[in-house]
Amino acid sequence: MEFAINATDSNARATTIKTAHSEIRTPIFMPVGTVGAVKSLDAVDMMEILDAPIILGNTYHLYLRPGDEIVKKLGGLHKFTSYNRSFLTDSGGFQAFSLGDNVKINDEGIWFKSHIDGSKHFFSPEKVIDIQYNLNSDIMMVLDDLIALPNTKERIKKSIERTTEWAYRSLVHHIKKGKKNNLFAIVQGGTDKDFRKISAKSLVGLEYEGHTFDGFAIGGLSVGEENQEMYDTIDATIPYLPQNKPRYLMGVGTPEDIIEAIDRGVDMFDCVMPTRNARNGYFFTSFGTLRIKNAKYKLDESAIDERCNCYTCRNYSRAYLNHLFKAKELTYFRLASIHNLHYYLNLVKSAREAIIKGKFQEFKKEFYSLRAQ
Repeated sequence: MEFAINATDSNARATTIKTAHSEIRTPIFMPVGTVGAVKSLDAVDMMEILDAPIILGNTYHLYLRPGDEIVKKLGGLHKFTSYNRSFLTDSGGFQAFSLGDNVKINDEGIWFKSHIDGSKHFFSPEKVIDIQYNLNSDIMMVLDDLIALPNTKERIKKSIERTTEWAYRSLVHHIKKGKKNNLFAIVQGGTDKDFRKISAKSLVGLEYEGHTFDGFAIGGLSVGEENQEMYDTIDATIPYLPQNKPRYLMGVGTPEDIIEAIDRGVDMFDCVMPTRNARNGYFFTSFGTLRIKNAKYKLDESAIDERCNCYTCRNYSRAYLNHLFKAKELTYFRLASIHNLHYYLNLVKSAREAIIKGKFQEFKKEFYSLRAQ
Protein backbone atom coordinates (compact mmCIF):
# COMPACT_ATOMS: atom_id res chain seq x y z
CA MET A 1 0.00 0.00 0.00
CA GLU A 2 1.21 3.49 -0.85
CA PHE A 3 0.12 6.50 1.20
CA ALA A 4 0.65 10.20 0.51
CA ILE A 5 -0.63 13.39 2.11
CA ASN A 6 -1.73 15.75 -0.66
CA ALA A 7 -2.86 18.72 1.43
CA THR A 8 -3.77 19.77 4.95
CA ASP A 9 -6.03 22.51 6.25
CA SER A 10 -5.45 22.78 9.99
CA ASN A 11 -6.10 19.17 11.13
CA ALA A 12 -8.16 18.18 8.07
CA ARG A 13 -6.27 16.08 5.50
CA ALA A 14 -6.53 15.17 1.84
CA THR A 15 -4.53 12.00 1.20
CA THR A 16 -4.16 9.25 -1.38
CA ILE A 17 -4.09 5.52 -0.62
CA LYS A 18 -3.01 3.12 -3.38
CA THR A 19 -3.79 -0.57 -3.02
CA ALA A 20 -3.37 -3.39 -5.53
CA HIS A 21 -6.87 -2.67 -6.86
CA SER A 22 -7.57 1.07 -6.73
CA GLU A 23 -6.48 4.57 -5.86
CA ILE A 24 -8.46 5.98 -2.94
CA ARG A 25 -8.56 9.74 -2.48
CA THR A 26 -9.48 10.72 1.06
CA PRO A 27 -11.49 11.75 2.94
CA ILE A 28 -13.44 8.72 1.77
CA PHE A 29 -16.68 7.03 2.73
CA MET A 30 -16.80 3.26 2.25
CA PRO A 31 -20.24 1.84 1.37
CA VAL A 32 -21.01 -1.23 3.47
CA GLY A 33 -21.24 -4.48 1.50
CA THR A 34 -21.58 -6.80 4.48
CA VAL A 35 -21.88 -10.11 2.61
CA GLY A 36 -20.02 -9.01 -0.50
CA ALA A 37 -22.80 -6.80 -1.86
CA VAL A 38 -24.12 -3.36 -0.96
CA LYS A 39 -27.81 -4.01 -0.35
CA SER A 40 -29.89 -3.63 -3.55
CA LEU A 41 -26.83 -2.62 -5.63
CA ASP A 42 -24.36 -4.51 -7.80
CA ALA A 43 -20.76 -3.99 -8.86
CA VAL A 44 -21.78 -1.99 -11.94
CA ASP A 45 -23.77 0.41 -9.76
CA MET A 46 -20.81 0.78 -7.39
CA MET A 47 -18.20 1.34 -10.09
CA GLU A 48 -19.97 3.01 -13.02
CA ILE A 49 -22.79 4.94 -11.36
CA LEU A 50 -21.34 5.76 -7.92
CA ASP A 51 -17.61 5.50 -8.74
CA ALA A 52 -16.84 4.12 -5.28
CA PRO A 53 -13.11 3.22 -5.03
CA ILE A 54 -13.51 0.98 -1.97
CA ILE A 55 -16.29 -0.89 -0.17
CA LEU A 56 -16.42 -2.71 3.15
CA GLY A 57 -17.15 -6.41 3.57
CA ASN A 58 -17.55 -8.27 6.85
CA THR A 59 -15.39 -11.17 7.94
CA TYR A 60 -17.99 -12.65 10.31
CA HIS A 61 -20.80 -12.74 7.76
CA LEU A 62 -18.67 -13.92 4.83
CA TYR A 63 -17.12 -16.63 7.01
CA LEU A 64 -20.57 -17.99 7.84
CA ARG A 65 -22.04 -17.54 4.37
CA PRO A 66 -20.92 -18.49 1.75
CA GLY A 67 -17.71 -19.37 3.64
CA ASP A 68 -14.24 -17.89 3.19
CA GLU A 69 -12.90 -21.11 1.65
CA ILE A 70 -15.57 -20.94 -1.04
CA VAL A 71 -14.73 -17.30 -1.75
CA LYS A 72 -11.06 -18.27 -2.07
CA LYS A 73 -11.86 -21.08 -4.51
CA LEU A 74 -13.88 -18.62 -6.59
CA GLY A 75 -10.99 -16.16 -6.88
CA GLY A 76 -11.39 -13.98 -3.78
CA LEU A 77 -13.85 -11.16 -3.22
CA HIS A 78 -12.88 -9.19 -6.33
CA LYS A 79 -13.56 -11.98 -8.82
CA PHE A 80 -16.46 -13.44 -6.82
CA THR A 81 -18.35 -10.13 -6.70
CA SER A 82 -17.10 -8.60 -10.00
CA TYR A 83 -16.14 -5.49 -8.01
CA ASN A 84 -12.52 -5.05 -9.06
CA ARG A 85 -11.65 -2.12 -6.83
CA SER A 86 -10.57 -2.23 -3.17
CA PHE A 87 -12.17 -4.13 -0.32
CA LEU A 88 -11.70 -3.46 3.38
CA THR A 89 -12.93 -6.24 5.66
CA ASP A 90 -13.92 -5.72 9.27
CA SER A 91 -12.62 -8.34 11.68
CA GLY A 92 -15.95 -9.47 13.13
CA GLY A 93 -15.34 -7.87 16.53
CA PHE A 94 -18.42 -5.66 16.24
CA GLN A 95 -20.62 -8.59 15.24
CA ALA A 96 -19.35 -10.55 18.24
CA PHE A 97 -20.15 -7.56 20.44
CA SER A 98 -23.66 -7.29 19.00
CA LEU A 99 -24.52 -10.98 19.50
CA GLY A 100 -24.85 -10.44 23.26
CA ASP A 101 -25.44 -13.67 25.17
CA ASN A 102 -24.36 -15.80 22.21
CA VAL A 103 -20.73 -14.70 22.69
CA LYS A 104 -18.03 -15.73 25.17
CA ILE A 105 -14.75 -13.80 25.14
CA ASN A 106 -11.48 -14.86 26.74
CA ASP A 107 -7.84 -13.98 26.20
CA GLU A 108 -7.52 -16.55 23.42
CA GLY A 109 -10.35 -15.18 21.30
CA ILE A 110 -14.11 -15.17 20.84
CA TRP A 111 -16.56 -18.11 20.98
CA PHE A 112 -19.88 -17.36 19.33
CA LYS A 113 -23.02 -19.00 18.03
CA SER A 114 -24.04 -18.36 14.45
CA HIS A 115 -27.08 -16.11 14.07
CA ILE A 116 -28.02 -18.30 11.08
CA ASP A 117 -28.20 -21.81 12.55
CA GLY A 118 -26.89 -21.59 16.12
CA SER A 119 -23.68 -23.52 15.32
CA LYS A 120 -20.67 -22.78 17.53
CA HIS A 121 -17.52 -21.11 16.20
CA PHE A 122 -14.25 -19.65 17.49
CA PHE A 123 -12.40 -16.57 16.24
CA SER A 124 -8.79 -16.11 17.32
CA PRO A 125 -6.69 -13.20 16.07
CA GLU A 126 -4.83 -15.62 13.81
CA LYS A 127 -7.96 -17.25 12.40
CA VAL A 128 -9.45 -13.87 11.54
CA ILE A 129 -6.31 -13.05 9.52
CA ASP A 130 -6.54 -16.42 7.75
CA ILE A 131 -10.18 -15.76 6.84
CA GLN A 132 -9.36 -12.32 5.46
CA TYR A 133 -6.49 -13.70 3.39
CA ASN A 134 -8.95 -16.20 1.92
CA LEU A 135 -11.25 -13.30 1.09
CA ASN A 136 -8.19 -11.44 -0.30
CA SER A 137 -9.31 -8.07 1.04
CA ASP A 138 -6.95 -5.17 0.33
CA ILE A 139 -7.20 -3.87 3.90
CA MET A 140 -7.72 -6.26 6.81
CA MET A 141 -8.70 -5.32 10.36
CA VAL A 142 -7.31 -6.99 13.48
CA LEU A 143 -9.67 -8.72 15.90
CA ASP A 144 -10.45 -6.35 18.78
CA ASP A 145 -12.29 -6.48 22.09
CA LEU A 146 -15.18 -4.06 21.64
CA ILE A 147 -17.27 -3.10 24.68
CA ALA A 148 -20.48 -1.17 25.26
CA LEU A 149 -20.46 2.33 26.72
CA PRO A 150 -20.65 3.41 29.47
CA ASN A 151 -18.51 0.77 31.18
CA THR A 152 -16.27 0.30 34.20
CA LYS A 153 -12.63 1.38 34.16
CA GLU A 154 -11.65 -2.21 34.89
CA ARG A 155 -13.45 -3.51 31.79
CA ILE A 156 -12.11 -0.71 29.58
CA LYS A 157 -8.58 -1.42 30.81
CA LYS A 158 -9.02 -5.11 30.04
CA SER A 159 -10.37 -4.22 26.60
CA ILE A 160 -7.32 -2.21 25.57
CA GLU A 161 -4.90 -4.77 27.03
CA ARG A 162 -6.60 -7.60 25.17
CA THR A 163 -6.91 -5.54 21.97
CA THR A 164 -3.18 -4.75 22.06
CA GLU A 165 -2.25 -8.41 22.62
CA TRP A 166 -4.57 -9.55 19.83
CA ALA A 167 -3.17 -6.86 17.52
CA TYR A 168 0.37 -8.11 18.11
CA ARG A 169 -0.67 -11.71 17.46
CA SER A 170 -2.41 -10.54 14.27
CA LEU A 171 0.68 -8.65 13.11
CA VAL A 172 2.97 -11.63 13.72
CA HIS A 173 0.64 -13.98 11.83
CA HIS A 174 0.25 -11.45 9.00
CA ILE A 175 4.02 -11.12 8.58
CA LYS A 176 4.53 -14.89 8.67
CA LYS A 177 1.97 -15.26 5.88
CA GLY A 178 4.04 -12.97 3.68
CA LYS A 179 2.38 -9.58 4.28
CA LYS A 180 0.70 -9.66 0.88
CA ASN A 181 -2.27 -7.52 1.98
CA ASN A 182 -2.52 -4.59 4.41
CA LEU A 183 -3.36 -4.65 8.12
CA PHE A 184 -4.91 -1.94 10.30
CA ALA A 185 -4.92 -1.92 14.11
CA ILE A 186 -7.90 -0.65 16.13
CA VAL A 187 -7.62 1.82 19.02
CA GLN A 188 -10.00 1.16 21.91
CA GLY A 189 -10.48 2.84 25.30
CA GLY A 190 -14.08 3.99 25.57
CA THR A 191 -14.41 7.74 26.00
CA ASP A 192 -11.60 7.86 28.58
CA LYS A 193 -8.86 10.10 27.18
CA ASP A 194 -6.09 8.44 29.19
CA PHE A 195 -7.11 4.97 28.02
CA ARG A 196 -7.28 6.16 24.40
CA LYS A 197 -3.74 7.54 24.73
CA ILE A 198 -2.50 4.27 26.23
CA SER A 199 -4.20 2.19 23.53
CA ALA A 200 -2.96 4.34 20.64
CA LYS A 201 0.63 4.51 21.86
CA SER A 202 0.71 0.79 22.59
CA LEU A 203 -0.49 -0.11 19.09
CA VAL A 204 1.74 2.39 17.30
CA GLY A 205 4.70 0.97 19.22
CA LEU A 206 4.12 -2.63 18.13
CA GLU A 207 6.40 -4.18 15.54
CA TYR A 208 7.52 -7.60 14.41
CA GLU A 209 10.72 -8.14 12.45
CA GLY A 210 10.73 -4.43 11.60
CA HIS A 211 7.13 -4.44 10.33
CA THR A 212 4.33 -2.28 11.76
CA PHE A 213 0.65 -1.71 10.93
CA ASP A 214 -0.30 -0.09 7.63
CA GLY A 215 -2.97 2.11 9.21
CA PHE A 216 -4.91 2.74 12.39
CA ALA A 217 -8.62 2.78 13.16
CA ILE A 218 -10.51 4.44 15.98
CA GLY A 219 -13.00 1.84 17.18
CA GLY A 220 -15.50 1.53 19.96
CA LEU A 221 -17.43 4.73 19.23
CA SER A 222 -21.01 5.39 18.15
CA VAL A 223 -22.08 2.67 20.60
CA GLY A 224 -24.18 4.77 22.97
CA GLU A 225 -22.09 7.82 23.86
CA GLU A 226 -23.15 11.43 23.20
CA ASN A 227 -21.91 13.05 19.99
CA GLN A 228 -19.68 15.53 21.78
CA GLU A 229 -18.12 12.69 23.75
CA MET A 230 -17.27 11.02 20.47
CA TYR A 231 -15.72 14.20 19.07
CA ASP A 232 -13.71 14.75 22.26
CA THR A 233 -12.49 11.14 22.08
CA ILE A 234 -11.32 11.64 18.49
CA ASP A 235 -9.50 14.79 19.62
CA ALA A 236 -7.82 12.79 22.37
CA THR A 237 -6.74 9.97 20.02
CA ILE A 238 -5.53 11.63 16.81
CA PRO A 239 -2.35 13.20 18.31
CA TYR A 240 -1.00 9.73 19.11
CA LEU A 241 -1.56 8.28 15.62
CA PRO A 242 1.15 8.53 12.93
CA GLN A 243 0.91 11.37 10.45
CA ASN A 244 2.13 9.14 7.64
CA LYS A 245 -0.55 6.44 7.83
CA PRO A 246 -4.33 6.35 7.18
CA ARG A 247 -6.79 7.01 10.01
CA TYR A 248 -10.14 5.25 9.93
CA LEU A 249 -13.15 6.01 12.16
CA MET A 250 -15.20 2.82 12.27
CA GLY A 251 -18.98 2.71 11.95
CA VAL A 252 -19.58 6.48 11.89
CA GLY A 253 -22.00 7.93 10.99
CA THR A 254 -24.23 10.91 10.23
CA PRO A 255 -23.10 13.57 7.73
CA GLU A 256 -22.43 15.87 10.69
CA ASP A 257 -20.29 13.22 12.41
CA ILE A 258 -18.23 12.77 9.25
CA ILE A 259 -17.61 16.50 8.79
CA GLU A 260 -16.60 16.87 12.45
CA ALA A 261 -14.24 13.89 12.20
CA ILE A 262 -12.65 15.19 8.98
CA ASP A 263 -12.07 18.48 10.77
CA ARG A 264 -10.16 16.51 13.43
CA GLY A 265 -7.93 14.61 10.99
CA VAL A 266 -9.80 11.40 10.10
CA ASP A 267 -9.40 9.99 6.57
CA MET A 268 -11.77 7.01 6.23
CA PHE A 269 -15.36 6.22 7.24
CA ASP A 270 -18.03 3.53 6.91
CA CYS A 271 -21.61 3.23 8.09
CA VAL A 272 -24.81 1.39 7.15
CA MET A 273 -26.82 4.58 7.63
CA PRO A 274 -27.07 5.72 3.98
CA THR A 275 -28.47 2.44 2.68
CA ARG A 276 -30.50 1.55 5.79
CA ASN A 277 -32.15 4.98 5.87
CA ALA A 278 -32.82 4.75 2.14
CA ARG A 279 -34.67 1.47 2.57
CA ASN A 280 -36.77 3.04 5.34
CA GLY A 281 -37.77 6.05 3.25
CA TYR A 282 -35.27 8.66 4.43
CA PHE A 283 -33.16 10.62 1.94
CA PHE A 284 -30.06 12.61 2.87
CA THR A 285 -30.02 15.96 1.09
CA SER A 286 -28.04 19.18 1.14
CA PHE A 287 -30.89 20.78 3.12
CA GLY A 288 -31.47 18.00 5.68
CA THR A 289 -33.41 14.75 5.69
CA LEU A 290 -36.43 14.17 3.42
CA ARG A 291 -39.04 11.53 4.33
CA ILE A 292 -40.39 10.31 1.02
CA LYS A 293 -43.58 8.69 2.37
CA ASN A 294 -45.07 12.09 3.24
CA ALA A 295 -48.25 12.79 1.27
CA LYS A 296 -46.99 16.19 0.12
CA TYR A 297 -44.63 14.46 -2.32
CA LYS A 298 -47.39 12.56 -4.13
CA LEU A 299 -47.57 15.14 -6.93
CA ASP A 300 -44.09 16.65 -6.52
CA GLU A 301 -42.26 16.52 -9.86
CA SER A 302 -38.98 17.90 -8.53
CA ALA A 303 -35.90 15.83 -7.81
CA ILE A 304 -35.12 14.64 -4.29
CA ASP A 305 -32.43 17.34 -4.09
CA GLU A 306 -32.13 20.03 -6.76
CA ARG A 307 -28.43 20.45 -5.86
CA CYS A 308 -27.74 16.75 -6.48
CA ASN A 309 -26.61 15.30 -9.82
CA CYS A 310 -26.89 11.61 -8.90
CA TYR A 311 -28.47 9.07 -11.26
CA THR A 312 -31.72 9.07 -9.26
CA CYS A 313 -32.10 12.85 -9.07
CA ARG A 314 -31.32 13.25 -12.79
CA ASN A 315 -33.97 10.75 -13.84
CA TYR A 316 -36.77 10.44 -11.26
CA SER A 317 -39.14 12.66 -9.32
CA ARG A 318 -40.17 12.73 -5.69
CA ALA A 319 -43.64 11.72 -6.84
CA TYR A 320 -42.35 8.58 -8.52
CA LEU A 321 -40.18 7.62 -5.55
CA ASN A 322 -43.12 8.28 -3.20
CA HIS A 323 -45.17 5.87 -5.33
CA LEU A 324 -42.44 3.21 -5.45
CA PHE A 325 -41.95 3.35 -1.68
CA LYS A 326 -45.64 3.03 -0.91
CA ALA A 327 -46.04 0.23 -3.46
CA LYS A 328 -43.06 -1.59 -1.90
CA GLU A 329 -41.54 -1.85 -5.35
CA LEU A 330 -38.03 -3.35 -5.29
CA THR A 331 -36.81 -0.71 -7.75
CA TYR A 332 -37.25 1.84 -4.97
CA PHE A 333 -34.46 0.32 -2.85
CA ARG A 334 -31.92 0.65 -5.65
CA LEU A 335 -32.82 4.22 -6.58
CA ALA A 336 -32.95 5.39 -2.96
CA SER A 337 -29.65 3.68 -2.08
CA ILE A 338 -27.93 5.22 -5.10
CA HIS A 339 -29.02 8.69 -4.01
CA ASN A 340 -27.97 8.34 -0.37
CA LEU A 341 -24.60 6.81 -1.20
CA HIS A 342 -23.99 9.49 -3.83
CA TYR A 343 -24.74 12.10 -1.17
CA TYR A 344 -22.13 10.60 1.19
CA LEU A 345 -19.51 10.09 -1.51
CA ASN A 346 -20.04 13.60 -2.85
CA LEU A 347 -19.84 15.02 0.68
CA VAL A 348 -16.37 13.61 1.30
CA LYS A 349 -15.25 14.49 -2.24
CA SER A 350 -16.35 18.09 -1.70
CA ALA A 351 -14.59 18.13 1.68
CA ARG A 352 -11.39 16.97 -0.04
CA GLU A 353 -11.64 19.72 -2.64
CA ALA A 354 -12.13 22.30 0.11
CA ILE A 355 -9.10 21.01 2.04
CA ILE A 356 -6.92 21.23 -1.07
CA LYS A 357 -8.07 24.84 -1.60
CA GLY A 358 -7.45 25.67 2.08
CA LYS A 359 -11.15 26.46 2.54
CA PHE A 360 -12.40 23.60 4.70
CA GLN A 361 -13.78 25.86 7.45
CA GLU A 362 -15.81 27.80 4.88
CA PHE A 363 -17.07 24.50 3.47
CA LYS A 364 -18.01 23.28 6.95
CA LYS A 365 -19.87 26.52 7.71
CA GLU A 366 -21.85 26.29 4.45
CA PHE A 367 -22.61 22.61 5.12
CA TYR A 368 -24.21 23.42 8.47
CA SER A 369 -26.02 26.44 7.06
CA LEU A 370 -27.65 24.36 4.32
CA ARG A 371 -28.52 21.47 6.63
CA ALA A 372 -30.29 23.88 8.99
CA GLN A 373 -32.77 25.00 6.32
